[in-house]
Amino acid sequence: MSEYPPFQYGKSRFDQNTFFGRFRHFLDVIDPSTLFVTEKRLWECVELLDHFKQGTLPLGVTDAQLWQAQKIKQAIIHPDTGEKILMPFRMSGFIPFGTPVVVGLLLPNQTLASTVFWQWLNQSHNACVNYSNRNASKPAPASKFLLGYLGAVTSAVSIAVGLNVLIQRASRFSPTTRLLVQRFIPFPAVASANVCNVVLMRHSELSEGISVLDNNGNVVGTSRVAARHALLETALTRVVMPMPILVLPPLIMSALEKLPLLQRQKRLVLPVHSLVCLAAFSLALPLAISLFPQMSQISVDQLEPEIAMATDCKIVTYNKGL
Repeated sequence: MSEYPPFQYGKSRFDQNTFFGRFRHFLDVIDPSTLFVTEKRLWECVELLDHFKQGTLPLGVTDAQLWQAQKIKQAIIHPDTGEKILMPFRMSGFIPFGTPVVVGLLLPNQTLASTVFWQWLNQSHNACVNYSNRNASKPAPASKFLLGYLGAVTSAVSIAVGLNVLIQRASRFSPTTRLLVQRFIPFPAVASANVCNVVLMRHSELSEGISVLDNNGNVVGTSRVAARHALLETALTRVVMPMPILVLPPLIMSALEKLPLLQRQKRLVLPVHSLVCLAAFSLALPLAISLFPQMSQISVDQLEPEIAMATDCKIVTYNKGL
């Protein structure tokens, strides 16, 4: 039996109603191999999918080829704008481009300047990813995203610096305990700033709403209620995501640094640290974004009255973004 089910345009080949199905889907989404797809290959995939939609598919094209073409298109082209997403800000680029930032956030013995730098770089990267993968069914001025970016960076830096100062002044901690606690400071700073980042970067959706779709994929209206659900779901994933990334590596590294090998070979600490962060990051990202389907469903009864009047469907869907 083929591992590829019959092709469905715009759908996932994995069951999106289960966590495991979404997890396998997002492993496809974050697959870094799509970063190396050439321009020619991309437009071949787009053309193949256009032929499928128009019913002019050449003979001999398999479901596997269609699913692969859709995977490549979805990894590179924004579903709402139809434009290419810059490589560092694609979901497939989040781990390779984000891991060096995570390593920097978790470096021991941070100075005030290094703390500010890594928190700024992390939130800048997150802001660009949030903007590039936003729900763009309704246009919003760039000034709103700039204000959101400034708010997210300010909150991250303020929390991280404030916690560092508190730890430095905590005289009852031994030097060893202080160093261990400092390693965990990035988590509350990043988790809270991530929520600020999502809300501030996408707050225009709350006032303008996002498109909701019927069973046939047709837009039936614009809903602020759906926008609130979308932002809440995305914010929760941004709190869960840094947990394994920023909590597991400090625990693992505290144990590994006591090993005789790393005691003797200090130059191995940074490479080992980087590998631990990469492993945690690679696991955390698909786990977090699998919590909710990207195309989430909501009962029409919960939405604005005008949407209920515009459709006979009891359930509609919306793109929550990533």
